[in-house]
Amino acid sequence: MTVTAPEPPPGWVPVEHRLLGLDRRTFTPALIALAIALVLAYGLPALNAAIPWHNEIRAGELLDLGDGATAVPPVGWQLQNGTLTGTAVANPATLQVVLATGGATIELRGAPYDGTAAAFLDQVRLSEGDDAPAIDSARGTVTTTAGLTGVAQSTTSPSGDGLDVAFKVAGRGQAADTAPALLFRVRTAPGQFERYRDEIGGVLRSITPGAGR
Repeated sequence: MTVTAPEPPPGWVPVEHRLLGLDRRTFTPALIALAIALVLAYGLPALNAAIPWHNEIRAGELLDLGDGATAVPPVGWQLQNGTLTGTAVANPATLQVVLATGGATIELRGAPYDGTAAAFLDQVRLSEGDDAPAIDSARGTVTTTAGLTGVAQSTTSPSGDGLDVAFKVAGRGQAADTAPALLFRVRTAPGQFERYRDEIGGVLRSITPGAGR
């Protein structure tokens, strides 16, 4: 006569693999999963906070806006994107500069555009939509120290304050309508624009076309 041992019930764990009623064989993958979750939740943010910025603007540095055009960035701000003079060659039609500090950013964007500065500003604002509740100021003009005139409009909303200034930067003998456009854009946290007003105004006034323009 042959005696067949009964099959163990589903989920049964041999006694040699048990610890406090748990299957010890599952400890390793569970600990690995826990370690990965802790790194994602706490490790990476801590590492990001520990890494210092290394693109702080120093006195005497100039932003390269392409074709010899420049602007003076505020000392102590961080250059998150863009080129300083003497380090590379910027293209005025594809320019992307981002300066940041605390609750404020300054962007300078270049683009090819046939039309006036006012029309360029219209197109930028139209392309970005107008769904957010905001109060726009009346448009005005801004003239830099070098004599470059742009069209300016500020905005106030629950999410913060902003300023957009559109320029057309014509080369020597070039019609303004066919010249590259330059958008100077400021965004600050709510109530922070006044804190940075002097630094923002300094960068705006310092925009200087190239000698060949």
